[in-house]
Amino acid sequence: MAARSDRTPARWRRPFLRWLDGVEAGWAVPLLIACFVAVWTVYLAVAYAGGGLHPDTLEAWTLGRNFAFGYHKHPPLMGWVAAAWTSVFPLSDWSLQLMAMANAGLALFFVDLISRQFVTGHKRVLVLLLLMLTPAYQFHAQRFNANAVLLAAWPLATWCFLRAFETRTVVWAVAVGFTTALAMVGKYYSIFLVASFAFAALAHPGRRAYFFSASPWISVVVGLAALSPHVWWLVTTGASTFTYALAHAHGNIVSSLGEVRNFLLGLAAAMSVSAVFWALISGTRLKQFPADFAAMSPGLRLLFYVAIGTIALPVLTSLAMGTDLPSLWALQGLFLFAVLVVCGTRYPIERFYTVNVTVIAAGIALAAVLVAAPIHAVYRNDHGYEEGRNVYAPAANELTRAWRELTGTPLSAVSGDDALAFATAFYSPDHPRYARPFAYQYNWGLPRRTTLSRGWAALCFRDQDDCISWMESVSSRADHFVKRELTAQATLWGKPGLTREVVVLMVPPQGKSAAPESAAEDFSASKRTTE
Repeated sequence: MAARSDRTPARWRRPFLRWLDGVEAGWAVPLLIACFVAVWTVYLAVAYAGGGLHPDTLEAWTLGRNFAFGYHKHPPLMGWVAAAWTSVFPLSDWSLQLMAMANAGLALFFVDLISRQFVTGHKRVLVLLLLMLTPAYQFHAQRFNANAVLLAAWPLATWCFLRAFETRTVVWAVAVGFTTALAMVGKYYSIFLVASFAFAALAHPGRRAYFFSASPWISVVVGLAALSPHVWWLVTTGASTFTYALAHAHGNIVSSLGEVRNFLLGLAAAMSVSAVFWALISGTRLKQFPADFAAMSPGLRLLFYVAIGTIALPVLTSLAMGTDLPSLWALQGLFLFAVLVVCGTRYPIERFYTVNVTVIAAGIALAAVLVAAPIHAVYRNDHGYEEGRNVYAPAANELTRAWRELTGTPLSAVSGDDALAFATAFYSPDHPRYARPFAYQYNWGLPRRTTLSRGWAALCFRDQDDCISWMESVSSRADHFVKRELTAQATLWGKPGLTREVVVLMVPPQGKSAAPESAAEDFSASKRTTE
């Protein structure tokens, strides 16, 4: 049936076949990726309308406001990307949602750069379609954080490594060094990719020619040079990112075995839909897999060793050190297996199947936008999110209004619950600075008196006992303060939603303690309560 359809396609298939004809002409793949980014950006805009951005995305933006070669919890790449993006695009939900999906689209483009080294025509499209059927490039990508930023960094570094191993030229050797350093400043988990490159080069039959050339050593020198600013930051700041990373190493052999099991099951689940479609496409030809594997080209064999390394090395490390091992840490490496499976087949794949998968992927995307997204938005407006993101914007605007009534000046510094503080910095028209050092995120350190003297505010949800206790400690340090409770209400397309109680503490700048009458009354009551 597939062969017959390719010979005499139905009328509705012909536009898709003309599109597939454009793969080698250079326009079909960019069109596919552009449509993917556009449709899933619309999904995010609808599904999270009135819901606010995820705290991870707000944290990335907050970090990027202050350029540095490192940050307390994470290497700096996600902050750099967010800062670069918002220097061009406006500060809005849709803008950062587009940033997240553009990162996913860039990742798919880099994957295609790898695929085109091994196959031509619609097989390149099939690789991308199978990846689009995983949750990595839509739902994982929408939380733009240190994990999501690797979606693009890993395939880019892998492409450069394949080219450097094959050509052993200076240009590609430099590219490997730079892109692996880029992956490392995305997240230290990328050390497993770098180690997998070394493992693959050693395991490959062409290792002698590669290691006896200048290529790997140029890559090492360039990579270390590119990393040197971050290394210097680590040395001069106490390597807090390492401390944060090592906080995940607290298990034993029993817990590690459980982590490894869940890690492998999570990756299998992420690829399960794509695996089912591939089984349907291959049918009885799956039995040719051993022969196809044995006849694998040298480039694909190198990629196979890289893929094995990205799974085996984290597993061995977890078992040896007792580290956490969530499967979402490895989702950026799923492309390796999609490329291997599709590009490793020696038999032709009928375009009938590629058209079918295209239609199914498009149907899922449209159903998500037209059906799932509105339902999700309505449900969340009534039931909310655990992190309270429905009320981020209302709480930020209410605090800004109260602060201006109290001081007559723009709000310049905000702290408290991290998610609320990030959100206030983003959603408040004053865009205050996040004033709490990241080193004190988890031990509730008190702000300096100089910080309070310049003017400062904080927010906590009413049910956050630790945050409320910290707020009381801060108020005992301040000479003047106003403490209020406000009710923030979510709205969706004009419809009121759930409410959350938020406590705000405002310390006006010195010389600005005079307040409107209503604010002065709040101040007096708060001062009496504290004293």
